[in-house]
Amino acid sequence: MTDSKQSLRLWLKLLSCSTAIEKKARAMLTRRFDTTLPRFDVMAALDREPDGLTMGALSEHLLVSNGNVTTIVARLVEDGLVTRTQDKTDRRVLRVRLTAKGKRDFRLYAAAHEAWIEQLLGDLADNEIHHLLSGLGRVKTSIERSGL
Repeated sequence: MTDSKQSLRLWLKLLSCSTAIEKKARAMLTRRFDTTLPRFDVMAALDREPDGLTMGALSEHLLVSNGNVTTIVARLVEDGLVTRTQDKTDRRVLRVRLTAKGKRDFRLYAAAHEAWIEQLLGDLADNEIHHLLSGLGRVKTSIERSGL
C-alpha cells in the first residue's frame, strides 16, 4: 500500500489530466461544430443503441439527473438530431433515438473528437499507453474494492 500523500497526488494528477482533456474537447466541439460536450455525450450514448434508450436509461448511462437529460434532449429534438417517442410496451416511457441527420452529424463529431484525443495524447508511445491503461484498470479495481 502506498502512503496517503502518494495516493492523494495520484488522484489530483488524474483529476487534472481529465479536466484538461475535457476542457480542450469542450472548446473544440464548440469551435468546430457549435455544440456542447453534454450534447455530444447524449448522442454518443444513443449512437451505441440502435433501438434508442429510455430517458431514464439515458440519465443512468450518463450519470446525470433526468432534468439535465430532458433539457438536452429537448434541444436535440428541436435541432432534428433525435426523436422522442412513447415506448411500445409502456406508453408512460419516452424512448430517444438518433435521427438520420443525428447519426450523420454524430459521425462527424466523433471522428473529429477521436482525432483531437489522438493529438492531445500524441506524445505518448503505444507501450506507455498500454502501461497507463493497465495501471488505470488496477486503480478502478481498487476503487471498486474499497467498500466506500
